[in-house]
Amino acid sequence: MAVFRWQGVSARGEVLAGEMEAPTRDAVLVRLRSQRIQPLPAKVKEKGTGFGREISIPGFGESIKSRDIVIFTRQLATMIDAGLPIVQCLDVLGAQSPNKKLRAVIKQIKDEVEAGSTFTDALRKHPKLFDDLYVNMVAAGEVAGMLDTILHRLAGYTEKAMKLKSKIKGAMIYPATIVTVAVGVTAILLVFVIPVFAELFESFGQSLPAPTQFTINLSNFTVAYFKYMVGVVIAAAVVCRQLYRTEGGRLSFDHFFLQLPVFGDLVRKTAVARFTRTLSTLLSSGVPILEALAITARTAGNKVVERAVLATRVSISEGRTIAEPLGQSKVFPPMVCQMIAVGEATGALDSMLQKIADFYEDEVDNAVANLTALMEPLVILFLGVVVGGLVISMYLPIFKLGSVMG
Repeated sequence: MAVFRWQGVSARGEVLAGEMEAPTRDAVLVRLRSQRIQPLPAKVKEKGTGFGREISIPGFGESIKSRDIVIFTRQLATMIDAGLPIVQCLDVLGAQSPNKKLRAVIKQIKDEVEAGSTFTDALRKHPKLFDDLYVNMVAAGEVAGMLDTILHRLAGYTEKAMKLKSKIKGAMIYPATIVTVAVGVTAILLVFVIPVFAELFESFGQSLPAPTQFTINLSNFTVAYFKYMVGVVIAAAVVCRQLYRTEGGRLSFDHFFLQLPVFGDLVRKTAVARFTRTLSTLLSSGVPILEALAITARTAGNKVVERAVLATRVSISEGRTIAEPLGQSKVFPPMVCQMIAVGEATGALDSMLQKIADFYEDEVDNAVANLTALMEPLVILFLGVVVGGLVISMYLPIFKLGSVMG
């Protein structure tokens, strides 16, 4: 059925407006009159036609963010906890959502539930918004009759995951920005500024100091091959991106990231925090251990960690423990493996995993702070040596000329 936008006048003389789903325009007019609303025929138009059409430009449209899903999940949990039927909850949330795309998705989910589908099956039709972790936890909540509790846990988990992700991004943005600016300034000096000095020095008719001559030679090389250098950088980025999309390439890259000094420690701690938080949330929500490990592996974000978790899943299916294969993988620190072993022995694995997650999220905070503190002097040193060295090398002939004239 089509969606129509309408305007009308109520029995009190108030001008009302809204949208209505109906097979025809005449059906909209009849339904409005049955609600004691006098429609304005000229203002009843089908949505998406003529000047009422919504134009979406790729890359500029409204997107559904993780924060929107968190708010939706939290509000849905609160309404279900208050005793409202799920269809009514979805109807209210769909009407009040400020995000048009999310509003449309909620409406589709509501229609599926009204048609007889379970809430889990309706969510599963939107995998880009609701991943395996979300869907399986909702499924466990529906079966156990504790959907509101599960949704609260999901919202809390998603909020913590967002905070962890933002911390990592924050740690990378500062040094990446500084290095990009430094490389840009260096390129401008070599391509545009130094050639001007080189022409000036040629008029001196004297030999130049070794640092100055080296800088001029470097500038001449950069000017002559600048296009090729940019092409090589772009080609290398494209090749690396394509390799990262392959199974073996991503495994190699992820293994390399884990071996990096300082940064590798941050990657490892982030992976441990994400693994333990995800597995703890799934187990405490009633998801079976084998299914929980499969979901955790898919959401690990690192192929090395994913393989370690899948090996653990195989180990459990053969009747062994979780801690043993995790320790053999060399990815997880010994302390983590020992605490998981204690959690398995005491029957409190989910709470032990939660404690590990809390600890390593704090460790990520400290690692980010240490990385930022380490990058600041390195960036300053880079700027001083490279940019400062270029500037000084250009002024050496001027200093030499001044001393001769003096």
